[in-house]
Amino acid sequence: MDTSLLSLFVFVLVGRVLGSMPTESSFDQYYNISWGDGHFLSLDQGREIQLSMDNSSGAGFGSKLSYGSGFFHLRIKLPEKDSAGVITAFYLTSHTNNHDELDFEFLGNKEGKPITLQTNVFANGQGNREQRIHLWFYVDKIPIRVFKNNTMIGVSYPSQPMQVEASLWDGDSWATDGGQTKTNWSHAPFKAHFQGFNIDGCPYNLHSKPCDSSIFWWDKEKYWSLSSTEQRVYEAMRNKYMNYDYCNDRPRYPIPPPECPQ
Repeated sequence: MDTSLLSLFVFVLVGRVLGSMPTESSFDQYYNISWGDGHFLSLDQGREIQLSMDNSSGAGFGSKLSYGSGFFHLRIKLPEKDSAGVITAFYLTSHTNNHDELDFEFLGNKEGKPITLQTNVFANGQGNREQRIHLWFYVDKIPIRVFKNNTMIGVSYPSQPMQVEASLWDGDSWATDGGQTKTNWSHAPFKAHFQGFNIDGCPYNLHSKPCDSSIFWWDKEKYWSLSSTEQRVYEAMRNKYMNYDYCNDRPRYPIPPPECPQ
């Protein structure tokens, strides 16, 4: 199936407030803690997870399985108040040498200043495709990143099975004001909360059908491209909230990458 959009990953964000949802799955059904011993707390019988970060370590978790396609989401409450230098990440990664990866990184800021959401796409080991937007109150159902399948012009496209991961870590060397604003450790431990662990995905090598089969609702043709309404709100979002796009960074790319609008 030659899809025109990056349909492997759909992201759901509910600002800084976590709400209750019916039929919640527990963390242990789909995920394992992967690093940060002592910085992980299970709440509400595993239906909510807290990661914490101090100057000794952050923490992270990952899915038990790798997926070839699917709908992946978490509800995330970001660290409060002064979170400059703190990164809360939600991403897919293949853990291979020439890896594929789809990143959503929430870049903390001083209290009262806007959180930045940075997205990035790695395909066959090549990344450096950052886009950044200032978050606003309501984000759900508004597209914020499109990466088209341009393999026909020699641009690699994510195709490897990937694990779903989340982490809380110290990025003060670059995350806030280009690294000029550092992490204020007097506010530690920083805490991020996660809910909504169910995964609608095609586990790699564990399903009788290919992961691009139309038997999966997320692989149906209606999801291959944005609708006219989605395209309008996507463009409006970019015009109002985007403050960095690698495609427009001429000092970095005097000749725009081939996947960028010419």
